[in-house]
Amino acid sequence: MEMHQLRYVVAVARTRNFSRAAEQCHVSQPSLSQQIQKLEDELGERLFDRMKRAVKLTPQGETFLPRAMRILEEADAAKREASDARSLLRGTMTVGVLPTIAPYLLPDAISSFTKKFPGVQIVVQEDTTARLLKLALACEIDFALASRPIRDERLEVRELFSEELLLALPPGHPLIRKRTVNANDLVGERLIVMQEGHCLGDQVLGFCDRHDLHHHISFRSAQLETIQSLVCAGLGISLIPAMAAQRDRKHVPEYRSLHSPKPSRQIVTVWPKQRPPGRAACEFLKTVPTSFK
Repeated sequence: MEMHQLRYVVAVARTRNFSRAAEQCHVSQPSLSQQIQKLEDELGERLFDRMKRAVKLTPQGETFLPRAMRILEEADAAKREASDARSLLRGTMTVGVLPTIAPYLLPDAISSFTKKFPGVQIVVQEDTTARLLKLALACEIDFALASRPIRDERLEVRELFSEELLLALPPGHPLIRKRTVNANDLVGERLIVMQEGHCLGDQVLGFCDRHDLHHHISFRSAQLETIQSLVCAGLGISLIPAMAAQRDRKHVPEYRSLHSPKPSRQIVTVWPKQRPPGRAACEFLKTVPTSFK
């Protein structure tokens, strides 16, 4: 059973004439008649009674016609939706993103994208790096916004920008009065970091380990907002992504840049090599800044 055969049946049923139906379908009358006969042979039933002056549906044809019309309507709808998705008139895009990135990077990016493509729905999936990579490989998200390191050879990794990790200090902390703060100044300080499984926590502890900074972890949290509140309460210090610095609010930590060396993280976009991002994803990535100051 072929789609064009269904179209021929519907055209004949509407016009009650093989010649007019063939004209509407832009095929020759013998070709149309042959295809309908072929379909009837496949079904084992006659769909039309052929008379000299008219064509009439048989009882089997009356039963077959509504289903054939629904199939054609569904096929036409699928084509329209595919065309709309290609031109970004409609569709859905799922973005995987780290919770240490999502609230700071996504609002402006989503706002810019939806102004240009209001018919495309964006679904945001926040999770840890390990979970996002699994979702990407399973093609359950269109792409992920994460941070290095990512070492899976099955994934394409494109760097967006490098971001400084700022030292967050409680108000009144002695290091605030120093003109420059170096990594060695953090020896012995109590650290507040992300929970295990969150790459930012690993990045902060990795920085401390690389520079022999003997530290004591006083608290862990899954939220940057909570970490900064704990810092404000004088319960320790932390390293906070620049995009998360709350400079325009009251009761926030004091932020300082570290010197010699300056910690940072690399923000990347990730997708499976065998499934490059579609047009919607490519357009969305254009709205993501290539720097964050």
